[in-house]
Amino acid sequence: MSMIVDQAQSLRTMVGQQSGNAPVIAVTSGKGGVGKSNIAVNLVIKLAQMRRRVVLLDADLGTANADVLCNICTNNHLAQVVAGRQTLKQALVDGPGGFHLVPGASELAKMAALSEFERNQLITQMRQLELDVDLIIVDTGAGVSPNVLSFLIGADQQLVVTTPEPTALTDAYAVIKTLSRQRTDLTVGLVVNMVRSAVEAKHVFSRIDSVCRRFLNVVPYYAGHVLHDPQVPMSVRRRRPFVLDNPHCHASACIRQLAQMVENHVGLPGDGLIQRMAAWLTGSPNDVSIKEA
Repeated sequence: MSMIVDQAQSLRTMVGQQSGNAPVIAVTSGKGGVGKSNIAVNLVIKLAQMRRRVVLLDADLGTANADVLCNICTNNHLAQVVAGRQTLKQALVDGPGGFHLVPGASELAKMAALSEFERNQLITQMRQLELDVDLIIVDTGAGVSPNVLSFLIGADQQLVVTTPEPTALTDAYAVIKTLSRQRTDLTVGLVVNMVRSAVEAKHVFSRIDSVCRRFLNVVPYYAGHVLHDPQVPMSVRRRRPFVLDNPHCHASACIRQLAQMVENHVGLPGDGLIQRMAAWLTGSPNDVSIKEA
């Protein structure tokens, strides 16, 4: 606990009272295999096409794969930044379609164990990143580990990706429930992936919406859906985002609608990712658990 408190104090000292931070949107899921990272990659491309200066931070630190989806081969990644071998700007790589990517690294899977030097390197560089861009999309890991929660709680908004499968729905609700215990000002959107129709997506959303309202006093918003489209796995195999590989396919049309929804929901700059992470670190993330409603 003392190490966590020390982390929070260090974060606050370095962040100070600056304003003007870029909005941060975290894309997450309750379980793997629901297409979270693929949606995050294609979403940032569409936002870049809407003339947003957007950065994708691959914080799926255990299984980072945004670079693979974009067919990017690079030695730049977050581990280089926290070790002081690169600045965050030097670690940025150009992604297809006009966005910038900060590739993830499995070496950072346990952020709480970072040395003070490594931690300060990451904080300093992320602080600067917030001040230099219009929007940051964070692709988190799946689930509710302390590492994932630190990014989710720090974000201005959270997009939870699910599919119609019962296990995916249950785990998506678990993520929202855990977040609701840590923040009372949640702005959570639900993205329903791999659906057969908009009607099915709305039905899925209504199921999660009703239990969130009843048991959590949380009102999620319907961010959108992505139709099941055979073009998506074909593009993944080609390592090319489907909004570029097949811009007129059904899935690409859905991403355009999702990007517009995100654009409409992005508000004024908030306190900043790092400052909110610091506030959360004063508690004990290891105590977070999932309980029945």
